[in-house]
Amino acid sequence: MTLHDRVAIVTGASRGIGKAIAIALAGEGARVVVAARTFRELPVIAGSIETTAEEIRSRGGRALSLKTDVTKEISVAGMVEKTLEEWGRVDILVNNAATNFPARFHEMPQKHWDRILEVNLRGTVLCTRAVLPAMIDQRRGHIINISSVVTQKLHHQPFTGIAYDVTKAAINRFTLGLAEELKQYAIAVNALMPDNTESEGWAFLNPGIDRSGWDSPADWGRYAALVAARDPALFTGRLLSKQDLEALR
Repeated sequence: MTLHDRVAIVTGASRGIGKAIAIALAGEGARVVVAARTFRELPVIAGSIETTAEEIRSRGGRALSLKTDVTKEISVAGMVEKTLEEWGRVDILVNNAATNFPARFHEMPQKHWDRILEVNLRGTVLCTRAVLPAMIDQRRGHIINISSVVTQKLHHQPFTGIAYDVTKAAINRFTLGLAEELKQYAIAVNALMPDNTESEGWAFLNPGIDRSGWDSPADWGRYAALVAARDPALFTGRLLSKQDLEALR
């Protein structure tokens, strides 16, 4: 169990890649904070923080479900405060929370564009800022941002939308810059770049798309655990595609 007694926070962990990462980290021995806004099952889309936490507990793991809005400083601060009260440290932060409203740019209401940037980018920044004091005191930590391989593609994928793509490109630059700044504290900052991955969210947003060849969220759970087990003083500032991660195994 490579993450025995480590404490991890995973945002957007009610479903999809976030849920898979939370389960995978717990499977490697981490105590996991399952954070998201969805605290009970919704009629339109499956998943909640409590169902993820219960699945972890049913497998013998330890989980704490915390209702969190990553766009609100008070909510994020409360999430980190409760984590420290419960377990005394934060070793791993996975910035996975994201939203989308796929549409052509000229047809997208400005409020949707703003919301995508608020959740995907501001949420990543707020959560990172909130855990840094604890990680700096520890002189150790892992920050894992969930980006997208779309940032490496020359051709636009209409079903993701420009706003979503812009946030993921920004997360890549945030990852590289912050990794350099935090080297002195042995805090690693890396980004995972999933390709098309099957999830409840993408199925809800794009029900007509053929997803039969898409990756499984469980793959990205394993990859996140692999990165979190690396020495943070040595393994940082990486933008990691599936091919990069397979090479590490």
